[in-house]
Amino acid sequence: MRKFIILLLLITSTVVLSQAIHPLEPASNHYKDLKELSATLNAARSELDNISFLPSKYSAVALLYTMASPAYLSRAKIDDLKKSVAYPANSSDQTRAELDFLLNWQKKRTSEQEERAAQVLAPIGYWPHVDVMKDHGGYARNLAHLFFEGRTILGEQCNADNYPATAKLLRGITKDMRIMEFTTKYHLLRPRPYDLEPELKPLAIMSSPSFASGHTLWAYIHAFAWSELLPEKRKEFLELAYEIGESREIMGIHYPSDEEAARVLAHGMLSAMLSNPKFSSDLKAAKLEWKNKK
Repeated sequence: MRKFIILLLLITSTVVLSQAIHPLEPASNHYKDLKELSATLNAARSELDNISFLPSKYSAVALLYTMASPAYLSRAKIDDLKKSVAYPANSSDQTRAELDFLLNWQKKRTSEQEERAAQVLAPIGYWPHVDVMKDHGGYARNLAHLFFEGRTILGEQCNADNYPATAKLLRGITKDMRIMEFTTKYHLLRPRPYDLEPELKPLAIMSSPSFASGHTLWAYIHAFAWSELLPEKRKEFLELAYEIGESREIMGIHYPSDEEAARVLAHGMLSAMLSNPKFSSDLKAAKLEWKNKK
């Protein structure tokens, strides 16, 4: 009996360990340096702390996502995660440094960088409500966007038709990402950088609060998921996710702290999904799909 219990414990431990995802890398680049600055209120700029994202700018579609049913996460876990992140005060030294960082980008960005950020990366995004009916005008494009990172790193053969189990996994992950994105944004109502800094000339005006960055949340949760399927490609996927996040800074529409919070939140989401048997099953099926294709 004792041997049986020990064997059972070993099996259970192995299962638990096999469910763990790759640990989150520490903050790097400018995110690491900016995080060292004070995020607390600064009385010298106190008037900025009265500014928040205005209700007149709210997006109806975004608000509807806050009421959608998640695929893998529970509503309670979404609430926990949205409370796990916070942005530096508008008047803080960190926010001031971030605004200066964006002003510097505005000064040095090239036409090629602007085009890549605003014309190539900005339109990318999978929306679950577009995926409901195949005769929707944007159905094919939306599904192609779901595989943007995979196709960028692995080639045109990486698509939903060739990898249906991966498509199912990414659909569920991205549905939860949209719910998390807008639940967090409308919980905190952070104003956009150009709402605080009149010298900023953004390449777009956004219809949702700033924190956290939805594009970056999508970029990193997909990068983390893809690197679970193909661990040897993790560095490439993370570099692509970083570029997508950085593009929002180039455009002047997100603070660096929006990007870093999204990276941390994405990893927290994927880690939390492991407790859902449906997610574990879908992840296993997607892994098997790639194993069999090699």
